[in-house]
Amino acid sequence: MTFDEILNRFSSGGVTVPGKKVKFDFGDAGKIFLDGGAGKVSTEDAAADTTIKVKLEDFVDMAGGKLDPTSAFMQGKLKVEGDMGVAMQLQSVMAKLRG
Repeated sequence: MTFDEILNRFSSGGVTVPGKKVKFDFGDAGKIFLDGGAGKVSTEDAAADTTIKVKLEDFVDMAGGKLDPTSAFMQGKLKVEGDMGVAMQLQSVMAKLRG
């Protein structure tokens, strides 16, 4: 799965966390911003309630069920900045990527 495929799945599925702003920061691969207030998905690098920093490859492995998000967090492959409660709601986001 490429960055563009992830962006397209998020966009077409209307994937957001209601009322929250979440940014996935894939480093050099790009950023995906989920604006739960506006109900939109973009590549904007805006302020977020929660920022998830992860390599694109590791994110793809998590989306495919090959890498457990908790394990990735414990191993330092996944970093969360901001509201940890929002990060916990992201299981539904990952589930939409598998669909």
